[in-house]
Amino acid sequence: MDLRRRIQLYLIGLVIGGALAYLFYGDRLTNAGWTPKERIKLRLGTTLVKASPVAASYLRDHGMPLDSVRLAMREAEVRLKDTRRSGDSLFYEVRVPLQGRPTSMTILVFEDHRRDSTATLWSVEGR
Repeated sequence: MDLRRRIQLYLIGLVIGGALAYLFYGDRLTNAGWTPKERIKLRLGTTLVKASPVAASYLRDHGMPLDSVRLAMREAEVRLKDTRRSGDSLFYEVRVPLQGRPTSMTILVFEDHRRDSTATLWSVEGR
């Protein structure tokens, strides 16, 4: 078998394998939803149900309900290098545009999501 034939067979296998992977995994194959940052954004967007008194007063002063913060998590940027650990808690630093303004937030979650799966908006700062 010469080199040209091997390359042809390789390309045919690559096309068939790519088609099967897309058939099995669909949009998950191309949207990077499996990366750590995307998984964190998904967790925060689905479990953000309460805010600390300081964060709640900021949201109230700026006329933003907590639901708008939860919906904005799709466009958020999770800053993993700025994440802090404190015992069994994680403080995620998240940057997100809220009402057209860049905003920096700290969101508290428990490391073991089986113990408590809710996330708390800990602090909010306009940048």
